[in-house]
Amino acid sequence: MSLRHADLDADMRSWRHTIHRRPELGFDTWSTAELVSAELSRCGVGEVHTGIGRSGVVGVIRRGDSGRAIGLRADMDALPIQEAGMPTYRSEVDGVFHGCGHDGHTAMLLGAARLLATTASFDGAVYLVFQPDEENGRGAQAMIDDGILERFPMSAIFGMHNRPGVALGQFATRTGSMMSSEDLFEIRIDGRGGHASTPELHIDPVVVAAEIVVALQTIVSRSIAATETAVVSVTEILTDGARNIVPTTVTIKGDCRAFSTNVQATIERRMREIAEGICAAHGASATVTYDHEFVPVVNTADESTLAVAAAADVVGAENVDADCPLFAASEDFARFLLHIPGCFMQIGNGVDGECGSSLHNPRYDFNDDALRLGAEYWVRVVERALSTQK
Repeated sequence: MSLRHADLDADMRSWRHTIHRRPELGFDTWSTAELVSAELSRCGVGEVHTGIGRSGVVGVIRRGDSGRAIGLRADMDALPIQEAGMPTYRSEVDGVFHGCGHDGHTAMLLGAARLLATTASFDGAVYLVFQPDEENGRGAQAMIDDGILERFPMSAIFGMHNRPGVALGQFATRTGSMMSSEDLFEIRIDGRGGHASTPELHIDPVVVAAEIVVALQTIVSRSIAATETAVVSVTEILTDGARNIVPTTVTIKGDCRAFSTNVQATIERRMREIAEGICAAHGASATVTYDHEFVPVVNTADESTLAVAAAADVVGAENVDADCPLFAASEDFARFLLHIPGCFMQIGNGVDGECGSSLHNPRYDFNDDALRLGAEYWVRVVERALSTQK
């Protein structure tokens, strides 16, 4: 399907490069939000609401009188990474760059906004959601807490992310669990330190920590069903000891992934039991901090079917994977799916060069040739969800 505006491809590339040059972190996406607001107004979006979830933006396009409404969501924030590639639009902010492609996501949704405001055929309302702070997993909840779902009631919401390693011109999604949760944990072990030459006088938290690290691996192997998927990774061990000092305190930190809230709960429960039990056996004490950073992405059936059909309209059914493998990365869009039905789609970013580099890699770059496909996909989602056919 060709672009309905011959000049839109160039405009999307220009928007993307501008955002790439001036990346912003977390909720401080003020410059990006200003660009988004201005372009939405310029392309004919009737309502533009700012300051939702601090720096979020919602554009509203209404047509017809059906009363139906859906949401399309893009993310705006960048990463605290120094860009290593050398594009002509290289980041102008030291230590910050769009290493996850949110600049492309924003540009695609802006492109779709122009098409939806001018040539698309639908009956209902489209809410264009531009979200801050996806990377830290706080932006979606901030917009929800700020009343986005009450102010802009929608029957479904759709999201999209580029995927390096998937060929340009291909889309992928699945019904049900698709992307994992992310939980961060910290286990503080308090023992009794002293001189390294007299361990019998102390309660050595290093030994206790070693037992806990090994025992944590039994959570996945012995407490999670073989039909489920989970990861428990210890990533840091910190002590207040030294070469000849048995420490008093050891802190274990790490990361957990799961594809269901039930598995999340099991991991947390078993971690607390293991840490407290092993510490008690040694006369030490445990303090476990367990934070749910991201919830799993769980796509609903009807919305996934619609999304697959919309992608097929753009690139052909043979280029749409409707049952893609589970992906153990996390995505803040999942917070919206806790409240309303929806589907999260992956769009191919390419397999070679910077476009094939891993997300969050210093040399990664979004593929500009995906902009047209993404914008057309968004339009087809709307035209299918808000069909004018009664």
